[in-house]
Amino acid sequence: GQGGITAHPCGVCQACVDIDAGRFVDYTELDAASNRGVDEVQALLEQAVYKPVQGRFKVFMIDEVHMLTNTAFNAMLKTLEEPPEYLKFVLATTDPQKVPVTVLSRCLQFNLRPMAPETVLEHLTQVLATEHVEADPQALRLLSRAARGSMRDALSLTDQAIAFGNGVLREAGVRQMLGSADRGHVFGLIDALARSDGRTIVETSEALRRDGIAAASTLEEMTAVLQAMAVLQAVPSRAAAAVSGDADPDAVETARLAAAMPADETQLLYSLCLHGRGELGLAPDEYAALTMVLLRLLAFKPAGTRTTEAAVSVEPEKKTPRHDQRLMSNTAAVRPVPVDREDAEAPAAGADFDAAGHAPTAHDIAASRPMASAASTALPSSAPTAPPFVSRATAPHGHRLPVRETPAPVADTAHADAGEPLDDLPPAGHVLAVSVRVQPPPRGREAPPRDRSAVDAGDAVRRVAGAGLSGATVASQPIEPSETGDFWHATVTRMVVAEAITALARELALQSQLVARDAERWLLRVERESLNQPSSRDRLQSALAGLGHAVTVAIEIGGITDSPARRNKLAAEARQRAAEEAIHNDPEVQSMMRDWDAKIVPGSLRPA
Repeated sequence: GQGGITAHPCGVCQACVDIDAGRFVDYTELDAASNRGVDEVQALLEQAVYKPVQGRFKVFMIDEVHMLTNTAFNAMLKTLEEPPEYLKFVLATTDPQKVPVTVLSRCLQFNLRPMAPETVLEHLTQVLATEHVEADPQALRLLSRAARGSMRDALSLTDQAIAFGNGVLREAGVRQMLGSADRGHVFGLIDALARSDGRTIVETSEALRRDGIAAASTLEEMTAVLQAMAVLQAVPSRAAAAVSGDADPDAVETARLAAAMPADETQLLYSLCLHGRGELGLAPDEYAALTMVLLRLLAFKPAGTRTTEAAVSVEPEKKTPRHDQRLMSNTAAVRPVPVDREDAEAPAAGADFDAAGHAPTAHDIAASRPMASAASTALPSSAPTAPPFVSRATAPHGHRLPVRETPAPVADTAHADAGEPLDDLPPAGHVLAVSVRVQPPPRGREAPPRDRSAVDAGDAVRRVAGAGLSGATVASQPIEPSETGDFWHATVTRMVVAEAITALARELALQSQLVARDAERWLLRVERESLNQPSSRDRLQSALAGLGHAVTVAIEIGGITDSPARRNKLAAEARQRAAEEAIHNDPEVQSMMRDWDAKIVPGSLRPA
């Protein structure tokens, strides 16, 4: 122009007017997509020797420069390295990775960010108003989002939409041209997910199939809505601004869903939708994949956000007076019991197996259960008040007593042996806080009385916490000792040790209960129908014949109270308890725990 160099042209001088009109002689544009050879580049470079006629500089604009051939790039290198002072090259590309490094090193790079959809919408509105083209605001919003930050793509899509709609831009026509899902369907799906309405989800998915809406477009629209919901949930003050003025008409529905859905559920649905788009290409039917993604959104909802009928019916049951009375009765049953080292080491010796490696009988297992019962007795819910901190020097004889301001609750696991569920157990974060470890006094001194029930309860809690509360029962069902059960357990043990039965036959023997037997026929009972296979029964019958029991084996389906597998499990639990008792009461271990603040990793103890 006639003025100085500035980023804001005046728009009124001759140079500005000619540039706007496209007739400025010192500006030359080359489309590299169609003129990519060395001849076109050489013809352009031949004009570089002439100085500008009207402007201050001569400008060469090469669009999509990455489309040029290597020979064309090589022809430009000399001019790019030492250009005349009046010549400016502007190289535009959407893929700078394809431009040779020798060219990039000679250029000053400007990374242009994608334009915001609001900016594209504003420009499209201005252009269509100038061209007197009737357009719906929602149709322009669809075009601005589909352009993905490119104004050129937005104008190209607008031209196509005008032709598709016979000179008029309507939301339905633009949505049909783009193949995008209706926001009404998207809002309906998210609302159904919030209400856990699987029927509506499946019906909406079938409607999208009938309308021919792309599954990827549906998930993309859902992702956009969930992202807007997450922003409104994180910044509630933006909800009022989103629904005011000339804002997006969908903002009202987005704000309503943001208020109805928890924030953690919104984040989960967003992540599943985002990853679900990558699975559409792997499925044989994209609509079936879309339905599976939507059902996965419903299946993986956080537990606290599901329909509340079940929660309402369960919560009062957990807090009934009978439950509280049971806790109080177990609490009142706790009495301080003095324990010496000999008593603490007794279970370790009593739980050993014989030298032949046979598991103990049900009588031996039943004899070892009082220790587990004592360990499962609950601690008092309100312990005597203790100061917030007790120094190590104040503990007598070097005893280390962890003290909390608020006593952590301990589960009433005494009723777990009776088969009750684990709903009464507190979270693992609470039970880990309960631990009482006492260093035995030096020889010659009398150990102070300890609360045996409190120590055993702490050990039981450590065992439960070490297992991670993975969903398995804390204690197995008690077994009623019987002569038939002892006989069947010994027989199965002999067959397993001798490897007379393997695979399914071994599983059948371990999981069965001998109900009745005579000289010709033995009746076994199993709980699972899959174990009742003729081949397994024949192999078990042959193994019994090898032991001198030439009988016919019959199998029935029903509940069992005794089996070799259950006895082996109880024996393993008894050995585990004995090993833990031996480790916790070992003087060397307690010395390391006291002097070096060592800890036993939960679940790391394994009996030899």
